[in-house]
Amino acid sequence: MFKIKEKTNLAHDVHSMVVDAPYVARKALPGQFVILRYGEEGERIPLTIADSDPDEGSVRLIFQEVGKSTMMYGGLSAGDSFDDLVGPLGIPSHLEKLGLVVCVGGGIGIAPIHPVARGFKEAGSKVVSILGARSKKLLILEEEMKKGSTEVKICTDDGSYGEKGFVTNLLEDMIKKGEPIDLVMAIGPVPMMEAVSRLTKPYEIKTLVSLNPIMVDGTGMCGACRVTVGDEIKFVCVDGPDFDGHKVDFEELRVRQRMYLKDEREAIEALTYIGE
Repeated sequence: MFKIKEKTNLAHDVHSMVVDAPYVARKALPGQFVILRYGEEGERIPLTIADSDPDEGSVRLIFQEVGKSTMMYGGLSAGDSFDDLVGPLGIPSHLEKLGLVVCVGGGIGIAPIHPVARGFKEAGSKVVSILGARSKKLLILEEEMKKGSTEVKICTDDGSYGEKGFVTNLLEDMIKKGEPIDLVMAIGPVPMMEAVSRLTKPYEIKTLVSLNPIMVDGTGMCGACRVTVGDEIKFVCVDGPDFDGHKVDFEELRVRQRMYLKDEREAIEALTYIGE
Protein backbone atom coordinates (compact mmCIF):
# COMPACT_ATOMS: atom_id res chain seq x y z
CA MET A 1 0.00 0.00 0.00
CA PHE A 2 1.23 3.50 -0.88
CA LYS A 3 -0.07 6.10 1.53
CA ILE A 4 -1.07 9.61 0.46
CA LYS A 5 0.86 11.92 2.76
CA GLU A 6 -0.50 15.20 1.44
CA LYS A 7 -3.18 16.32 -0.97
CA THR A 8 -3.88 19.81 -2.32
CA ASN A 9 -6.08 21.24 -5.06
CA LEU A 10 -4.12 23.32 -7.57
CA ALA A 11 -7.03 24.34 -9.79
CA HIS A 12 -10.50 23.16 -10.74
CA ASP A 13 -10.34 19.34 -10.86
CA VAL A 14 -6.51 19.46 -10.71
CA HIS A 15 -4.94 17.75 -7.70
CA SER A 16 -1.46 17.35 -6.26
CA MET A 17 -0.61 14.32 -4.14
CA VAL A 18 2.54 13.52 -2.21
CA VAL A 19 2.66 9.74 -1.95
CA ASP A 20 4.87 7.58 0.24
CA ALA A 21 7.03 5.52 -2.16
CA PRO A 22 10.64 5.42 -0.88
CA TYR A 23 12.06 2.98 -3.44
CA VAL A 24 10.61 4.97 -6.34
CA ALA A 25 11.72 8.29 -4.86
CA ARG A 26 15.34 7.12 -4.60
CA LYS A 27 15.49 6.14 -8.28
CA ALA A 28 13.18 8.65 -10.03
CA LEU A 29 14.64 10.99 -12.65
CA PRO A 30 13.02 13.82 -14.66
CA GLY A 31 10.76 12.50 -17.41
CA GLN A 32 9.92 9.20 -15.75
CA PHE A 33 6.49 8.09 -14.62
CA VAL A 34 4.63 5.62 -12.41
CA ILE A 35 1.57 3.45 -12.95
CA LEU A 36 -1.06 3.65 -10.22
CA ARG A 37 -3.96 1.45 -9.22
CA TYR A 38 -6.62 2.08 -6.58
CA GLY A 39 -9.13 -0.54 -5.54
CA GLU A 40 -9.44 -4.26 -6.15
CA GLU A 41 -10.70 -3.79 -9.70
CA GLY A 42 -9.11 -0.41 -10.33
CA GLU A 43 -7.73 0.72 -13.66
CA ARG A 44 -3.96 1.06 -13.98
CA ILE A 45 -3.08 4.56 -15.20
CA PRO A 46 0.26 6.29 -15.84
CA LEU A 47 1.18 9.59 -14.19
CA THR A 48 4.43 11.47 -14.68
CA ILE A 49 6.45 12.14 -11.53
CA ALA A 50 6.22 15.90 -10.98
CA ASP A 51 8.80 15.82 -8.19
CA SER A 52 10.46 13.42 -5.78
CA ASP A 53 12.09 13.64 -2.38
CA PRO A 54 14.53 10.77 -1.73
CA ASP A 55 15.12 11.88 1.86
CA GLU A 56 11.43 11.82 2.75
CA GLY A 57 10.81 8.83 0.49
CA SER A 58 7.95 10.45 -1.40
CA VAL A 59 6.91 11.35 -4.94
CA ARG A 60 4.63 14.15 -6.04
CA LEU A 61 1.94 13.32 -8.58
CA ILE A 62 -0.29 15.89 -10.28
CA PHE A 63 -3.36 14.94 -12.26
CA GLN A 64 -6.59 16.29 -13.68
CA GLU A 65 -9.97 14.60 -13.34
CA VAL A 66 -10.82 13.46 -16.87
CA GLY A 67 -12.15 9.91 -16.49
CA LYS A 68 -13.55 7.49 -13.95
CA SER A 69 -10.23 6.58 -12.33
CA THR A 70 -8.92 10.15 -11.99
CA MET A 71 -12.33 11.21 -10.64
CA MET A 72 -11.99 8.48 -8.01
CA TYR A 73 -8.45 9.65 -7.21
CA GLY A 74 -9.78 13.18 -6.82
CA GLY A 75 -12.04 11.92 -4.05
CA LEU A 76 -9.16 10.50 -2.03
CA SER A 77 -7.63 12.32 0.93
CA ALA A 78 -4.41 12.34 2.92
CA GLY A 79 -4.24 9.05 4.81
CA ASP A 80 -5.81 7.00 2.01
CA SER A 81 -3.58 4.59 0.07
CA PHE A 82 -3.08 3.34 -3.47
CA ASP A 83 -2.97 -0.43 -3.89
CA ASP A 84 -0.15 -0.29 -6.45
CA LEU A 85 2.45 2.26 -7.48
CA VAL A 86 4.95 0.86 -9.98
CA GLY A 87 7.99 2.81 -11.13
CA PRO A 88 9.99 4.68 -12.00
CA LEU A 89 9.17 3.70 -15.58
CA GLY A 90 10.30 5.02 -18.95
CA ILE A 91 13.58 6.47 -20.16
CA PRO A 92 14.59 9.64 -18.25
CA SER A 93 14.80 12.89 -20.20
CA HIS A 94 18.30 13.51 -21.54
CA LEU A 95 19.52 16.55 -19.61
CA GLU A 96 22.70 18.36 -20.62
CA LYS A 97 24.22 21.81 -20.81
CA LEU A 98 22.94 23.58 -23.90
CA GLY A 99 22.83 27.22 -24.89
CA LEU A 100 19.08 27.82 -24.85
CA VAL A 101 16.33 25.33 -24.03
CA VAL A 102 12.67 26.29 -24.39
CA CYS A 103 10.33 24.21 -22.23
CA VAL A 104 6.71 24.47 -23.32
CA GLY A 105 4.03 23.32 -20.89
CA GLY A 106 0.34 23.37 -21.71
CA GLY A 107 -2.35 22.84 -19.08
CA ILE A 108 -1.63 19.80 -16.93
CA GLY A 109 1.56 19.33 -19.00
CA ILE A 110 3.18 22.00 -16.83
CA ALA A 111 3.52 19.36 -14.11
CA PRO A 112 5.82 16.98 -16.05
CA ILE A 113 7.74 19.82 -17.73
CA HIS A 114 8.69 21.21 -14.28
CA PRO A 115 11.42 18.66 -13.34
CA VAL A 116 12.75 18.74 -16.91
CA ALA A 117 13.13 22.53 -16.94
CA ARG A 118 14.79 22.46 -13.53
CA GLY A 119 17.12 19.69 -14.66
CA PHE A 120 18.28 21.62 -17.73
CA LYS A 121 18.86 24.72 -15.60
CA GLU A 122 20.87 22.74 -13.06
CA ALA A 123 22.95 21.34 -15.94
CA GLY A 124 23.92 24.90 -16.89
CA SER A 125 21.46 25.67 -19.71
CA LYS A 126 19.52 28.88 -20.13
CA VAL A 127 15.90 27.77 -19.78
CA VAL A 128 12.96 29.79 -21.04
CA SER A 129 9.68 28.19 -20.03
CA ILE A 130 6.47 28.99 -21.88
CA LEU A 131 3.37 28.13 -19.89
CA GLY A 132 -0.12 28.04 -21.34
CA ALA A 133 -3.56 27.61 -19.79
CA ARG A 134 -7.13 28.31 -20.77
CA SER A 135 -7.42 30.94 -18.02
CA LYS A 136 -5.53 32.29 -15.02
CA LYS A 137 -7.47 30.11 -12.58
CA LEU A 138 -6.30 26.97 -14.43
CA LEU A 139 -2.60 27.89 -14.47
CA ILE A 140 -0.53 25.66 -12.17
CA LEU A 141 2.98 25.65 -10.68
CA GLU A 142 3.89 29.20 -11.72
CA GLU A 143 6.21 29.82 -8.77
CA GLU A 144 7.88 26.41 -9.07
CA MET A 145 8.51 27.03 -12.76
CA LYS A 146 10.04 30.43 -12.03
CA LYS A 147 12.49 28.80 -9.63
CA GLY A 148 13.37 26.09 -12.15
CA SER A 149 13.76 28.38 -15.16
CA THR A 150 15.85 31.33 -16.23
CA GLU A 151 12.75 33.09 -17.57
CA VAL A 152 9.04 32.27 -17.66
CA LYS A 153 6.56 33.46 -20.28
CA ILE A 154 2.84 32.96 -19.69
CA CYS A 155 -0.17 33.02 -21.97
CA THR A 156 -3.86 32.23 -21.53
CA ASP A 157 -6.50 31.47 -24.13
CA ASP A 158 -8.86 34.11 -22.74
CA GLY A 159 -6.22 36.74 -21.92
CA SER A 160 -7.02 36.67 -18.19
CA TYR A 161 -3.30 36.40 -17.36
CA GLY A 162 -0.07 36.94 -19.24
CA GLU A 163 -0.43 37.36 -22.99
CA LYS A 164 -3.61 36.38 -24.79
CA GLY A 165 -3.04 33.52 -27.19
CA PHE A 166 -1.34 30.17 -27.40
CA VAL A 167 2.10 28.86 -26.48
CA THR A 168 2.96 28.68 -30.19
CA ASN A 169 2.51 32.46 -30.45
CA LEU A 170 5.17 33.09 -27.80
CA LEU A 171 7.48 30.46 -29.27
CA GLU A 172 7.10 31.90 -32.76
CA ASP A 173 8.01 35.36 -31.43
CA MET A 174 11.26 33.95 -30.04
CA ILE A 175 12.06 32.19 -33.31
CA LYS A 176 11.36 35.28 -35.43
CA LYS A 177 13.56 37.39 -33.16
CA GLY A 178 16.39 35.04 -34.05
CA GLU A 179 16.96 33.68 -30.57
CA PRO A 180 19.40 30.74 -30.87
CA ILE A 181 17.20 27.90 -29.60
CA ASP A 182 19.07 24.60 -29.23
CA LEU A 183 16.11 22.52 -28.07
CA VAL A 184 12.36 22.78 -27.59
CA MET A 185 10.73 20.40 -25.13
CA ALA A 186 6.92 20.36 -25.26
CA ILE A 187 4.48 18.58 -22.94
CA GLY A 188 0.73 19.01 -22.94
CA PRO A 189 -2.37 18.15 -24.97
CA VAL A 190 -1.68 16.31 -28.23
CA PRO A 191 -2.89 19.22 -30.42
CA MET A 192 -0.52 21.57 -28.62
CA MET A 193 2.50 19.28 -29.00
CA GLU A 194 1.68 18.77 -32.68
CA ALA A 195 1.36 22.54 -33.23
CA VAL A 196 4.72 23.17 -31.55
CA SER A 197 6.38 20.47 -33.66
CA ARG A 198 4.82 21.81 -36.84
CA LEU A 199 6.07 25.31 -36.00
CA THR A 200 9.69 24.34 -35.31
CA LYS A 201 10.14 21.86 -38.17
CA PRO A 202 10.80 24.40 -40.98
CA TYR A 203 13.44 26.03 -38.78
CA GLU A 204 15.07 22.66 -38.05
CA ILE A 205 14.92 23.28 -34.31
CA LYS A 206 15.24 20.01 -32.43
CA THR A 207 11.91 19.35 -30.72
CA LEU A 208 11.00 16.65 -28.23
CA VAL A 209 7.51 15.79 -27.04
CA SER A 210 6.51 13.64 -24.07
CA LEU A 211 3.66 11.27 -24.91
CA ASN A 212 1.09 9.83 -22.53
CA PRO A 213 -1.10 7.43 -24.55
CA ILE A 214 -3.32 4.62 -23.29
CA MET A 215 -1.12 2.32 -21.24
CA VAL A 216 -1.70 -0.95 -19.40
CA ASP A 217 1.27 -2.98 -18.17
CA GLY A 218 4.14 -0.50 -18.55
CA THR A 219 6.58 -3.19 -19.73
CA GLY A 220 6.07 -3.12 -23.51
CA MET A 221 4.25 -6.45 -23.49
CA CYS A 222 0.64 -5.38 -24.12
CA GLY A 223 1.26 -2.95 -26.98
CA ALA A 224 -1.48 -0.53 -25.87
CA CYS A 225 0.88 2.46 -25.94
CA ARG A 226 2.09 1.82 -29.49
CA VAL A 227 3.05 4.91 -31.51
CA THR A 228 4.66 5.43 -34.90
CA VAL A 229 7.80 7.56 -34.91
CA GLY A 230 9.27 8.01 -38.38
CA ASP A 231 9.11 4.57 -39.97
CA GLU A 232 9.36 2.72 -36.65
CA ILE A 233 6.85 1.34 -34.18
CA LYS A 234 7.65 2.41 -30.64
CA PHE A 235 6.14 1.61 -27.26
CA VAL A 236 5.94 4.68 -25.07
CA CYS A 237 6.34 2.82 -21.77
CA VAL A 238 9.77 1.40 -22.63
CA ASP A 239 11.00 3.50 -25.59
CA GLY A 240 9.76 6.87 -24.29
CA PRO A 241 8.04 8.91 -23.17
CA ASP A 242 10.21 11.48 -25.03
CA PHE A 243 10.22 11.34 -28.83
CA ASP A 244 11.24 13.49 -31.80
CA GLY A 245 8.17 15.66 -32.37
CA HIS A 246 8.99 16.02 -36.07
CA LYS A 247 8.64 12.26 -36.55
CA VAL A 248 5.61 11.38 -34.39
CA ASP A 249 2.50 10.31 -36.32
CA PHE A 250 0.10 12.57 -34.43
CA GLU A 251 -2.94 11.55 -36.48
CA GLU A 252 -2.49 7.91 -35.52
CA LEU A 253 -1.92 8.97 -31.91
CA ARG A 254 -5.20 10.91 -31.87
CA VAL A 255 -7.14 7.98 -33.27
CA ARG A 256 -5.69 5.58 -30.71
CA GLN A 257 -6.39 8.03 -27.87
CA ARG A 258 -10.07 8.07 -28.85
CA MET A 259 -10.51 4.27 -29.02
CA TYR A 260 -12.28 3.97 -25.68
CA LEU A 261 -14.18 7.26 -25.53
CA LYS A 262 -17.55 5.50 -25.49
CA ASP A 263 -16.45 3.19 -22.68
CA GLU A 264 -15.03 6.14 -20.74
CA ARG A 265 -18.29 8.08 -21.01
CA GLU A 266 -20.29 5.08 -19.82
CA ALA A 267 -17.93 4.54 -16.88
CA ILE A 268 -18.23 8.20 -15.85
CA GLU A 269 -22.02 8.09 -16.13
CA ALA A 270 -22.13 4.95 -13.98
CA LEU A 271 -19.85 6.52 -11.36
CA THR A 272 -21.94 9.68 -11.31
CA TYR A 273 -25.14 7.65 -10.97
CA ILE A 274 -23.71 5.71 -8.01
CA GLY A 275 -22.71 8.94 -6.31
CA GLU A 276 -26.22 10.42 -6.53
